[in-house]
Amino acid sequence: MSDGDSAERTAPPRVALVTGASRFLGGYLITRLAQNPDIERVIAVDAVSPSKDMLRRMGRAEFVRADIRNPLIGKVIRNAEVDTVVHASTLARPPKAGSRAAMKDMNVIGAMQLFAVCQKAPTVRKVVLRSASVVYGSTAQDPAKFTEEMSARRRPGGAYARDCIEIEGYLRGIRRRRPDIAVSILRLAPLVGPRLNATVARYLTSPLVPTILGRDARLQVLHEEDALAALERATVSGPAGTFNVAGDGVVMLSQAIRRAGRVEVPMPFSLFRNVGRALMGPVMRSYSNEQLEYFHFGCGLDTTRMRTELSFEPRWTSMQALDDFARAAGVTAIIKNEWIDAAENALLALTGTAKGER
Repeated sequence: MSDGDSAERTAPPRVALVTGASRFLGGYLITRLAQNPDIERVIAVDAVSPSKDMLRRMGRAEFVRADIRNPLIGKVIRNAEVDTVVHASTLARPPKAGSRAAMKDMNVIGAMQLFAVCQKAPTVRKVVLRSASVVYGSTAQDPAKFTEEMSARRRPGGAYARDCIEIEGYLRGIRRRRPDIAVSILRLAPLVGPRLNATVARYLTSPLVPTILGRDARLQVLHEEDALAALERATVSGPAGTFNVAGDGVVMLSQAIRRAGRVEVPMPFSLFRNVGRALMGPVMRSYSNEQLEYFHFGCGLDTTRMRTELSFEPRWTSMQALDDFARAAGVTAIIKNEWIDAAENALLALTGTAKGER
């Protein structure tokens, strides 16, 4: 499938299967699909049982405890005559007490097994993949905005990014062998929101935020609700194709830190991880290579295809998404706005400039 070759919009699924039911995106997407009367059955799959609260939210959805690396997933898809599969269970970091090898086995081998089953199942006509903007990497040579046809300027060094690239490659292989299957890949920008303690959120809630001296990363993020809405659109009525999904606008890292009321601590990149650990504690140790590179350079996405082909319009801009997260998280400003105003007024008074004359 070429990125520019979008198929016609498909009809709503009759039987939808979603992986990653115990995680945020998978669980809440299942909740949304289960509320759609046009979908006859919704099957939730995960190797780990969702919380009781999540199971209650899923309503009529049927939970099946299964590992996508196990042949059982093939029986589930064939017996239920699944026509739409949403793969949303890719891990961004190794599981607890797990290794990089375990992470790759779950991500890449699991996706390969799942897609092989989809290829062989005659009822499957659509596969949606939740991918991520990490496939573009983060370097000083990056364009202002990546389009879907572009690739990373240099191969990303992070494990999650490499896994996402491999998974996308396996999924495109399905389209070559089964052209009747519509394949949709959503490359989501980093997520923020009141219910999701993801990478950017953890970084901005630290009282002291280490940054790279001489750099100001460009952050383009996606609100958690927009991420769910985009996945729902792609599942229910979206066309085939690859789509960047992100909120409008770019927020500079320094600006995001100020709006969250945090204190920025610039330092050379060579000290970023070690000194950052002293400032942020275990949070810094949990960051992968691609996450650290993101805070070094950032990443901008061209979302034209998201609007024109997927027909999706995010409700939150990048700035609004960050503000909504900070407000819901109850982040208390270390540096209060009135202090900034007072310092600004004092500086203006010293220079003899009236505030209204700027």
